[in-house]
Amino acid sequence: MTQRKVRVRFAPSPTGALHIGGVRTALYNYLFAKQQGGDLILRIEDTDSQRFVPGAEAYIIEALTWLGIKFDEGVGFGGEYGPYRQSERRDIYKKYVNQLLEAGCAYIAFDTPEELEAKRKEIPNFQYDASTRMQMRNSLTLSAEEVKSLIDAGRQYVVRVKIEPNEDIHVNDLIRGEVVINSSILDDKVLYKSADQLPTYHLANIVDDHLMEVTHVIRGEEWLPSAPLHVLLYRYFGWADTMPRFAHLALLLKPEGNGKLSKRDGDRLGFPVFPLEWHDPKSGEISSGYRESGYLPEAVVNFLALLGWNPGNDQEVMGMDELIRSFDLSRCSKSGAKFDYEKGKWFNHHYIQEKPDEELVALFRPVLEANGVDASAYDGDYLARVVSLVKGRVNFVKELWEQAAFFFQAPTSYAEKDVKKRWSEDTPRIMTELMDILRGIEDFSSKPSEEVVIGWITERGYHMGNVMNAFRLAVVGQCKGPHMFDITELLGKEETLARIEKAIERL
Repeated sequence: MTQRKVRVRFAPSPTGALHIGGVRTALYNYLFAKQQGGDLILRIEDTDSQRFVPGAEAYIIEALTWLGIKFDEGVGFGGEYGPYRQSERRDIYKKYVNQLLEAGCAYIAFDTPEELEAKRKEIPNFQYDASTRMQMRNSLTLSAEEVKSLIDAGRQYVVRVKIEPNEDIHVNDLIRGEVVINSSILDDKVLYKSADQLPTYHLANIVDDHLMEVTHVIRGEEWLPSAPLHVLLYRYFGWADTMPRFAHLALLLKPEGNGKLSKRDGDRLGFPVFPLEWHDPKSGEISSGYRESGYLPEAVVNFLALLGWNPGNDQEVMGMDELIRSFDLSRCSKSGAKFDYEKGKWFNHHYIQEKPDEELVALFRPVLEANGVDASAYDGDYLARVVSLVKGRVNFVKELWEQAAFFFQAPTSYAEKDVKKRWSEDTPRIMTELMDILRGIEDFSSKPSEEVVIGWITERGYHMGNVMNAFRLAVVGQCKGPHMFDITELLGKEETLARIEKAIERL
């Protein structure tokens, strides 16, 4: 048998923002496809017209593009297997609905919502299946004439799959191994609704995977209960030989306590659960995103990849190319992964340190503007030097401002606790002396300045810590920041002297 080219799909529904768990599913599909030399398809599963949210599809594509997850074909990317939106494939599905009906593998049901509700009250744990379907209004209990006249009269109906009881269905899962489920616990799922002439997920999913020649279905474990039905449908259609291999990914769990990660957890603990900021068009609610919160895309990818998968060693920092080389579905965990958002910050810190200063400058300029600084007044070299001095102290680009504000604005106030501890009666006199020393330094760069000032402190017998901390307090406004003489080199002699003079006046 010829080995088929690996083809996987990410198939979100445009019902709102893409959850970070969905992003991980897309990432694992991408890593697997690239590792196997295969293709990744973006299919939009929009058959649930009631839940469609405007803007959601564009949001999904923008989010995955930002993260560097590239599609080979699909919505927005083209390809030979389109259309890739399920709502544009109605005519295709109708043919397969009819095929199942003709083969006796499905039937038409006319039960109204009221009739179904009455049945649920009458039978505890009611399920529409082999044990109840002969009590209902469907093409198994009505004559062909009755069925035809109801359809001709415009009566709404659904098509249900006909599942025979007491059969063990085997699902061979690449992560969980063989899963066996007895067909008696399955209900006769709805495959098609006449109301909107659209199939449900179960039918559309199978037909599309088959026609798009999908070889592997990698999805969240919440879809595992539907896998036996999908196996049956492949068999009913006569496609068992080309059925894709399944891999069901374990859930992302709450950072604390039990259960699935939710938006509420993010709101409560202060971290995003969406890749980009989401503006809900229905409620007007704005939800935070990783991009707008200052995370670098490579940090999010690295963090997510290790939530439920490991490379088989202790390595943590892995770029996209390395993740592709190492990815193996058999190393995905069967149990859920706790969402350690603090680890996400750690990855972001790491990638900020690794990023060239010039690239960080481009990200820092909007932060300066947001804080009232005209970024265009500073050349790239100055900003790059500022960034290189303070980036080791931050987890996010926006935090650079707090660490570097004094490079752009002279202090207008001084930290009270530092004044109390570091500014004494003698300090103004010593700072005035220091100004004379600084004026006389010809080469104001870091090392020569440091040698002259340290030499003067030693020669005068002053307390090194007291003088240097008062010097820092005068220039920075508080006793923190990078190496003092790196600061003065960047600020220059005139600005440094002006700040000391101002501190003497004020303090």
